[in-house]
Amino acid sequence: MDDQAAGSPQDAHGVLVCYRHPDRETGIRCTRCERPICPECMISASVGFQCPECVRGGSATGHAPTASMPRTIAGGTVAADPRLVTKILLGINAAVFIAVHVWSSLLDHLVLIGVWPPVPFNPTEGVAEGEWYRLVTSMFTHEEIWHIAFNMLGLWWLGGPLEQALGRARYLALYLISGLAGSALTYLLASGSTASLGASGAIFGLFGATAVLVRRLNYDMRPIIALLVINLIFTFGWSNIAWQAHIGGLVAGVVIGYAMVHAPRERRALIQYGTCALVLAVVVLITLVRTVQLV
Repeated sequence: MDDQAAGSPQDAHGVLVCYRHPDRETGIRCTRCERPICPECMISASVGFQCPECVRGGSATGHAPTASMPRTIAGGTVAADPRLVTKILLGINAAVFIAVHVWSSLLDHLVLIGVWPPVPFNPTEGVAEGEWYRLVTSMFTHEEIWHIAFNMLGLWWLGGPLEQALGRARYLALYLISGLAGSALTYLLASGSTASLGASGAIFGLFGATAVLVRRLNYDMRPIIALLVINLIFTFGWSNIAWQAHIGGLVAGVVIGYAMVHAPRERRALIQYGTCALVLAVVVLITLVRTVQLV
């Protein structure tokens, strides 16, 4: 019988489980200490994979402990506070919510609108008039308390685990580009005079990326699928909901999320950020096409 590395758990049936996550089965061991490690804990090395402890300690390498830092499953740096970006995004949304209630006139300058006023009046404002910033500001703007409450609950519940799994930079890129994709599809398909606002596009992008990550880690997908289906029912079952933002964000989240967790290690950053750039280019193209239609 093979000797098991110290501190590595193994169940009664001889199935290896991750030493940091006892609920996850694995067939991979650290090439240094031979601890069993799951995909989330695997850190690419010159030969095989290593566990976070061996990488931090720099054991048997001759290099300083900081020479090879622990990485997330997507290649991001493991942060001390895995929810920092999520907290900042929550803070920005809350600050804008308070601001539009203190200065009511501010709301008209932040919402997503194609062109206003409609024909035959002369257009004076809107994305079609060059106010592209509305594609971004509308992502952080909420008017009703129930609207921001639901979106921020989704951001906290989905955002924290994703930020920890992807790393801060990749997570932020996912959030912002998913939100922009939702804004762009709304701009394209909704009436030019219809105002839209809310972080729903970005939140649905987190839904899509979470589904991809759960599948990548071989977790039970039923909870996330059930929650996504419920949200889609609300999307198409309630009136006055910009379903275009939800679908645009969801599609972008799936595409970017897949690139984040499935990119090969040797070209990981190129594929990940290249995919983000490609989705962003599609957002710009959609915006240009719709602007030509409206003007």
